[in-house]
Amino acid sequence: MLSGNEIREKFLTYFESKGHTRVDSSLLVPYNDPTLLFANAGMNQFKDVFLGVEKRPYSRATTSQKCVRAGGKHNDLDTVGRTARHHTFFEMLGNFSFGDYFKKEAITYAWEFLTKEMELPIDKLFITIYKDDDEAFELWQELTSIPAERIIRLGEKDNFWSMGETGPCGPCSEVHIDRGEEYSCGSNCGIGKCDCDRYLEIWNLVFMQYNRDAEGIMTPLPRPSIDTGMGLERITSVVQNVESNYDTDLIRPILKAVEKLCGIAYHKGSKGFPLRVISDHIRACTFLISDGVLPGNEGRGYVLRRILRRAIRFGKVLGIENSFMHSLVPEVVALMGNAYPEIREKEDYVSKVILIEEERFHETLNDGIHLAQEIVNELKEKNLDIISGKDIFKLYDTFGFPIDLTQDIAEEAGLKVDLEGFNKAMEEQREKARAARQGSNTWDLALTVTKLAGDVPFTKFTGYETTEDQSEILAIIKDESLFTEVNEGDKVYLIVANTPFYPEGGGQAGDKGVIIAANGKINIECTRKLPDGKIIHQGIVSGLVRIGEKVEMVVDPLTRRNTAKNHTATHLLQKALQLVLGDHVHQAGSSVGEERLRFDFTHFTAITSKELVSIERIVNEKIAESLEVSVAEMKIDEAKKSGAMALFGEKYGDLVRVVKIADFSKELCGGTHVKNTSQVGIFKIVSESAVGAGLRRIEAITGQGVEKYLAEKENILEEIAGIVKTPISELSFRIQGIVEELKQKENEVKKLENRLAKVQTNDIISKAIVVQGVSFLVSQVDARDMDALRNMADMFKEKLESGIVVLGAVMEDKVNFIVAVTKDVIEKGVHAGKIIKEVASVAGGGGGGRPDMAQAGAKDVSKLEEALQVAEKIVITLLKQ
Repeated sequence: MLSGNEIREKFLTYFESKGHTRVDSSLLVPYNDPTLLFANAGMNQFKDVFLGVEKRPYSRATTSQKCVRAGGKHNDLDTVGRTARHHTFFEMLGNFSFGDYFKKEAITYAWEFLTKEMELPIDKLFITIYKDDDEAFELWQELTSIPAERIIRLGEKDNFWSMGETGPCGPCSEVHIDRGEEYSCGSNCGIGKCDCDRYLEIWNLVFMQYNRDAEGIMTPLPRPSIDTGMGLERITSVVQNVESNYDTDLIRPILKAVEKLCGIAYHKGSKGFPLRVISDHIRACTFLISDGVLPGNEGRGYVLRRILRRAIRFGKVLGIENSFMHSLVPEVVALMGNAYPEIREKEDYVSKVILIEEERFHETLNDGIHLAQEIVNELKEKNLDIISGKDIFKLYDTFGFPIDLTQDIAEEAGLKVDLEGFNKAMEEQREKARAARQGSNTWDLALTVTKLAGDVPFTKFTGYETTEDQSEILAIIKDESLFTEVNEGDKVYLIVANTPFYPEGGGQAGDKGVIIAANGKINIECTRKLPDGKIIHQGIVSGLVRIGEKVEMVVDPLTRRNTAKNHTATHLLQKALQLVLGDHVHQAGSSVGEERLRFDFTHFTAITSKELVSIERIVNEKIAESLEVSVAEMKIDEAKKSGAMALFGEKYGDLVRVVKIADFSKELCGGTHVKNTSQVGIFKIVSESAVGAGLRRIEAITGQGVEKYLAEKENILEEIAGIVKTPISELSFRIQGIVEELKQKENEVKKLENRLAKVQTNDIISKAIVVQGVSFLVSQVDARDMDALRNMADMFKEKLESGIVVLGAVMEDKVNFIVAVTKDVIEKGVHAGKIIKEVASVAGGGGGGRPDMAQAGAKDVSKLEEALQVAEKIVITLLKQ
């Protein structure tokens, strides 16, 4: 019996023998594609190739692609563990043709691989095709031994694929296998009739042969292409003849590890659901984190956090109370580390990130359970019997509560849940996410340029050697159309034959400058590079500029020089971080411009002041040593073997540029740099902060930026020195003295406030009322801040000995309330937090607190008296119950 790893290798080797280039899986985070949350199909990394935007040195490819379907349009998260074949993480085997072969070869290869390499029984295979695809119907009969009665025509929903509402699309053909009567869902079981596991889809062949426009009209593509996908877990379950993907050797070892952790044997039915969830989710977490995603509150980070917290929740169901997910990472690495070495390289890092998030979630979960109990108690007090959709969503969204946990809590309390309201809140969130993704892609420049100027050759970049060059205008784009000439004030996109302008990439901002023509010029604001090598210059026209003109290309030298200083400084910074903090530090993103640099990196704790001083000192030492910065071009494999660090998530070609700073630093980098570190001048860190779990950020400046920064600081010091009439050299001593004086004055003020409070107390205490044997006092008082208000409440509470105190005070443009309740009155069912919630709401505020003490703020000062009247009614009602 073939193992899952052997099936993967057999597939890739087979297609290599058919002239396909084996291409590594792309990262799960799609490169330069804001429309897609995660890579969810093999074709994602070839999207620009299919669209004609990018050209590659091969026309046939084969991959085993890491995929995640959790969040966005393709979301299998809530289905995982309930079915035999759905996963958050899975591998997609695929073969692709970019205008090379088409239906005939795709069908031949699929049939041959399944029947000869995998030895699947021919009499169990079924084919589905698009209802109007007569060509595919004939080819399946001509090229294989499949009979016509086992070729089934289905509609657009099942057998027609499109990249989007517009663009490449075409019919598809799926291969299904009949797994036998025991997998049947009943008498109406059949392909196109149900979705059970009897007729299991194992391979989808997409025939990309049309282009659909905005009106829905389809025209034949000049070079039809092939995109196929076969889930590795699914084909493995078929070859190994097991009931579900979880029973394959790709996942079963992880299930066994979970069994050991919880002490519960795996069950293939519903009892095994929590174990299946955990086994699936640890694969997704391991691969997502190793590909640069970190738990967070937005986008990809939020999806990862949901996956991880869902697994932790099911660990609790199994009786696992302590952090455990991190301990399963080695199991995933042992199974998949050979195929995907990146998870082996980052095993310790992934485990640490998961452990930190587990510990954080245990705290959050306890807070969530506390809130859920408060919601239940409040509903019972009001004699209501349903938890609102809004509250369910808050528990789900803020505390990671799965809906079933809220349902369990509700059921235990004899309450119902508003699922319709919850689903509505969920849909509103999805709509916001969809709008955000669509808003980020209002005009796809690459597609527009390809459509209008696809035949224009790629731009030769000359900016490493010079900042000025002569060139020729090859295309002018304005308002998504080609123009032969443009005039004053026009916003344009320009393509030239060769350019010294560096295009934005690798974290470095694009060059600015001017393109000078015979009767006009274009002030360049931004420079970008498209996947096919064209460099786009974006700018504003002055005068008249025509296509075909010879032009002078002039990069702004100061901008280029300052950007180069900052870029070289990022290389020095990364190495300094590794020396001070450890080898686990890796770049996770950067932004290099003319004014400053931003550097994101992996690290688990805040950097101490002492560490920051050491990092800054090392960088400045290397600047002072006047180290040579050299550049060499070499093959990617050779560069990595030489020890050059790669930028995480960056897309590299076969030939790369290696930037070496003496024997101190070596990185793959396409950016511009100084020739010698002395040209950086000086380096200064201006901030260090957290940007996510296990992710830190440093912002820094160099050269003239430091001079400007220090001048601003000096001006501030001189201004302060002038205010306190003290020389700068004695400023620290003088300020310490002022602080001590202020503390003394503050103590004097507090003493006076206490005396005033006692006077107020004696005047107000007479207003106390007794109801049902309990004293209570409701009054407006004068208080400077909340501390003074709390002190007054404590004084009243002491004088009453037994009772309730409600005070309100105006502080600047706000009103604040406080409620204090003695212990014996709490035992009668009075809760300070609940009283104050209703009182503050009268004045447009909110708050809460403990049963004995609660405080709140509100905006509407004019409602203070009315709020206190409401407080009096609430207290009287409570005491008379």
